[in-house]
Amino acid sequence: MAAYNQEMFAKISEAMKSNNSQQSNIGNILRLKPGNTYSVRLLPNVKAPNKTLFHYYSHGWNSLATGQYVSAISPSTWGERDPIDEAKFRLAKHGSEQEKEDSKMLTRRENWLINVYVVNDPTNGENNGKVKILRFGKQLNKIIMSAIEGEDAEEFGHRVFDLSNEGCSLKIKIEEQGGFPTYVSSRFESPKAVPGLVNDEAINEIYKSNYDLESVFSVKSYDELKEMLNEHFYCSDPDEPTAPAVPESVATVSTPTASKVEDDDDIDYGPSSSTTKAESEDDETKVKEILASMDL
Repeated sequence: MAAYNQEMFAKISEAMKSNNSQQSNIGNILRLKPGNTYSVRLLPNVKAPNKTLFHYYSHGWNSLATGQYVSAISPSTWGERDPIDEAKFRLAKHGSEQEKEDSKMLTRRENWLINVYVVNDPTNGENNGKVKILRFGKQLNKIIMSAIEGEDAEEFGHRVFDLSNEGCSLKIKIEEQGGFPTYVSSRFESPKAVPGLVNDEAINEIYKSNYDLESVFSVKSYDELKEMLNEHFYCSDPDEPTAPAVPESVATVSTPTASKVEDDDDIDYGPSSSTTKAESEDDETKVKEILASMDL
């Protein structure tokens, strides 16, 4: 198995920049609670560096039929049409005043997943020394990317993925601002040894413990999302859809505009355009180039 090195960092960094793209593992997500400070080490995917990070979009709201929270991954994660995005866009532009107000709950959120080695979890000590999945939004992403390729890259750079004594831990500090969590005080620490990471053998075992980030959430089809929308937003019989059809000219418009950001995860977007064949082939080429250059 290949060891982590500077060359691998370059491949991971490039894949993450280009990405800035079954619930078997959802229980392994690290639960972060406001008022606490967590310490983790970011883990590279040494077998497939381009899969070190999973960048995705999702929807979630309190059902108008049951009052329970419902959520789903948006097909726009893969450049596909999303009926929830389309409904929000149509209602916001052409709906009644009440429909425009109701459409605000159909927010699309942008998040990332990455495997981490937990150095310190102040709320659940059983997580310490284990591999978990860190789910984060735009604030933490900005801090991480700054350390990888931004103004902090000279100080941290490849060290953010290094589990040795030369590596840097990410200290995640969660505060509350206006009733919502904020992560702006989070930062990477200077290199230091971490208990449990005593030798190369132990470190390689941790590298092999990565979870498959793309299988964390179940994925609904376009029709299943329409049923979810009809049942929990329009409050209609799932077998009798009431959502008006969205004209093709509307469905393929891409107009991402940020609305009021209530917390690190609440980012509002317009409907997504479908990925073209050329774009898809270009992405596949990049992945193949990364994998072909890996020294495995």
